[in-house]
Amino acid sequence: MNNNDKLVRLRYALDIKDAELVKIFELGGLKLTKEEVALFLKRVPNPATETEKYPENLYETTIDNKTLEMFYNGLITFKRGKRPLKPGEVEKPVPLGMTHQNGNNVMMKKLKIALALTSTEMVEIIGKAGLTVTESELGAILRKEGHRNYQMCGDNFARNFIKGIALTYRKE
Repeated sequence: MNNNDKLVRLRYALDIKDAELVKIFELGGLKLTKEEVALFLKRVPNPATETEKYPENLYETTIDNKTLEMFYNGLITFKRGKRPLKPGEVEKPVPLGMTHQNGNNVMMKKLKIALALTSTEMVEIIGKAGLTVTESELGAILRKEGHRNYQMCGDNFARNFIKGIALTYRKE
């Protein structure tokens, strides 16, 4: 699952409109126009061979890790509001550290914060998508990279989490 797929799936799951998407990117520190955001969502035909069971989706403009992480940070601000500063504290820029390897883990952490979810609620959301997971397994995914119990989050797990979010939050 590439970064564009994650954005498209989250946009659907959380029922985010185009204008809101532009605002979320802006809150994350990236000024984009509606047309630029539309290129992130526009698929182009994939000349995949017939031997490929699941060909990768191709998009007009690909999203790099930094851009997607800015979207996640903007989503947190959009859903929860700006964090109030303590007296004498200055606003620090949010460090960006998402890579291709830990992208799904970062997504899980940021969505947990943005949607104000507890681990129990996350387990229930994943369960709605038909995947059984324990809080311990989820905790390993949410740990800091480098921790001895850290576990990489696979695409299937991330896909099911987004599907569970759609089943929970989407208004039909």
